Amino acid sequence: MAKDNKITFYDLAISTGATISPFVWATKYALKHKGFDLDVVPGGFTGILERTGGKTERLPAIVDDGTWVLDSWGIVEYLDATYPDRPLLIPHESVAATLKALDHWFWGAAVGPWMRCFCADYRDLSLPQDHEYITHSREKMLGRKLEEIQAGREDRLAGISAALEPLRSTLAQHPWLGGSAPNYADYRILGGFLFTASVCKTPVLAPDDPLRDWLDRCLDLHGGLGRHPGLFPLFGLEQREGDVPLFNRQGGLGGIYKRNTGPASTQAETQKITQGMKQPA
Repeated sequence: MAKDNKITFYDLAISTGATISPFVWATKYALKHKGFDLDVVPGGFTGILERTGGKTERLPAIVDDGTWVLDSWGIVEYLDATYPDRPLLIPHESVAATLKALDHWFWGAAVGPWMRCFCADYRDLSLPQDHEYITHSREKMLGRKLEEIQAGREDRLAGISAALEPLRSTLAQHPWLGGSAPNYADYRILGGFLFTASVCKTPVLAPDDPLRDWLDRCLDLHGGLGRHPGLFPLFGLEQREGDVPLFNRQGGLGGIYKRNTGPASTQAETQKITQGMKQPA
């Protein structure tokens, strides 16, 4: 059990001091959700194996009174199993299953594309000793020079923002992805936004994006955990002529979230979609 309510947390940071990994960010929030204090071991991408005494070359990793736990999902499962009397991160297995689908969509829609928009900045903002590793490894992953991949990002940012409508629609109906209170669903998706904020030298969301309310509340959780001075502003992207709308100002996704309470609730829409239709004799 955690000694003095403290768990050792291996951070992964860049030169600004901000955490860089979305998985490490999600784990940091998960530990705070459980009410633990963090004994932070700082560092960047190089030297992880040495810092952890050969236990791992990837982060996140925690040590709970001598017990090593690796991997973001493994850590969450461990925390809920070991400390069930504290607020649960995954209150039901259905949350884990649904979140994995949401996480997969979010990476394809936003985190991966944002990474390509800021991959050279990501390298430049990292610790000096990490530049060579990030250049080589990310160019291997992405298949081209980082500068080539990042070029033209101003033409892609609007489309990435527009792709986030499912998230906006959900958060218009519920205060948190966890429902009435935040859980690991909020932290996991927030991790992608905070990763982006650590490297986005230009904003990625409109100033009045509906996601702002949820994001601001997430950043304020656990004593303002997400309000790190090394993060860049997410909001401030301007609509350009010819770009797709940055978000749907009408809200909602068609009839998905509408409530049928009888003819009075559907009459206006019925009239609109049947206008001009030949009426039966």
